[in-house]
Amino acid sequence: MSGPAAFGRMVGALWALVRNDALLPRELDAAYPPSVGALARTLRVFAGAEARRGRPGERLARALEGMGPVAIKLGQVLSTRGDFFGREFAEDLSRLKDRLPPFPTAVARQEVERTLGRTVESLYAEFGEPIAAASLAQAHEAKLRDGRKVAVKVLRPGIERRVAADAESLTLAARLIERWIPPARRLEPRAFADTVIRAITLELDLRLEAAGADELREVMAEDGYMAAPKIAWEGVGKRVLTMEWARGWPLSDPAALTQPGLDHKAMADNLIRAFLSQALDHGVFHADLHEGNLFAAAPASLTAVDFGIIGRIGPNERRYLAEILWGFLNRDYEAVARTHFDAGYVPARHSVQAFAQALRAVGEAVFGRPASEVPMSRVLLQLFEITALYEMRLRPELVLLQKTMMTVEGVARRIQPDHNIWDAADPVVRRWIARELSPLARIRRYSDEAATALRNLARLVENPLGPAALVAVEPARAPAGRLLWFALGAVAAGAAFLAAMYWR
Repeated sequence: MSGPAAFGRMVGALWALVRNDALLPRELDAAYPPSVGALARTLRVFAGAEARRGRPGERLARALEGMGPVAIKLGQVLSTRGDFFGREFAEDLSRLKDRLPPFPTAVARQEVERTLGRTVESLYAEFGEPIAAASLAQAHEAKLRDGRKVAVKVLRPGIERRVAADAESLTLAARLIERWIPPARRLEPRAFADTVIRAITLELDLRLEAAGADELREVMAEDGYMAAPKIAWEGVGKRVLTMEWARGWPLSDPAALTQPGLDHKAMADNLIRAFLSQALDHGVFHADLHEGNLFAAAPASLTAVDFGIIGRIGPNERRYLAEILWGFLNRDYEAVARTHFDAGYVPARHSVQAFAQALRAVGEAVFGRPASEVPMSRVLLQLFEITALYEMRLRPELVLLQKTMMTVEGVARRIQPDHNIWDAADPVVRRWIARELSPLARIRRYSDEAATALRNLARLVENPLGPAALVAVEPARAPAGRLLWFALGAVAAGAAFLAAMYWR
């Protein structure tokens, strides 16, 4: 696809927003500065009949739905943050999660047979109509021949072409933003676009999703904060995924939160703790935890589905995240600031103490107040101003983590409006700190690092110049190797001794 085609799709997307009065909606006229207000009135001249139908959220949902999968994903994220954009606006966007127009069941059956190489009847005793339809796929209720109730996910026909077109448009938009809007460069628009495109592209192979779901089901079982259905591997292919039926009601259904016996606080706590335990303890997490992908059952059970987007973070990022959360939990803003500098999130030319002061201005306005009284849109704006002041750049490796953190906090607040995210996070973060930053953990880490260094040194001494030099170094190789492995053994023995002393 050519650059002009991508540019044309960008213009088409802007035109859809203008036609629906969703770019600068009339409901916000009183809040616009004079120049923006004049632009809004000018654009409204070109608005169509669509602009007169529905509230701002409904008009935006209608526009995003026509733009393609990437735009719909953005709408799904916005729909989780009623505290930012207003409850009504978020609810109007919520249909983008799982209530998009489905494609015919006959087409889904053809996709199943083409992908799995067998008839639908040979695998499923029953295969029903669509029960949910999202941007990339839809789900059907079915029953396996052995009697198990399952959900069958089938990719939309031609979705690969739509995603490829969206990817080219998003890449072009990122390049234009980076070139023409200098203040936005610290947000790394091209790296952000690449991360989004990569995540959505991986969603187009349901075999990978099945593997991720299986991995995360094992991870979730260790703590029990959340569960995942078992995969029916005989019903898995590139464009088809079959998993056991999820227990409970989808959180996208308002009735889910009115179930008898539901413990709203415990459920909100479980959501936050499930995400943090996945990220901190295992370095892998479900990165698309909006209400359409979560099923709730009394008293506080949560089951996740749709594992197309999985996030992963390395040991260093996990440690930085835990230390930042721990610092905020203890209101130790200088410790939080030092971690940002150690991680390289803030350039070293700035002052740790000044940055700690800026963090205090945010933190103290939030702690000790009910969530319903905290204007999160104002907090977000303040954080954005601080990141600009201290030249913090977007970290591509943390995009999915940050996006998921924002989503789960929004969902938790919908489950319980006064939910306290810090109280929920405390036991998981405290456990991680006690385990990973204890004296024994430090000894173990140092001994591992020493062992790795000695192994590398041994290889260098044994063969410093490559295969051709083996003959030349042969006389000295054995004594050097024995000496180094003796040193390695001494380090390991010392570490074991220290560990034993610690546990006495």
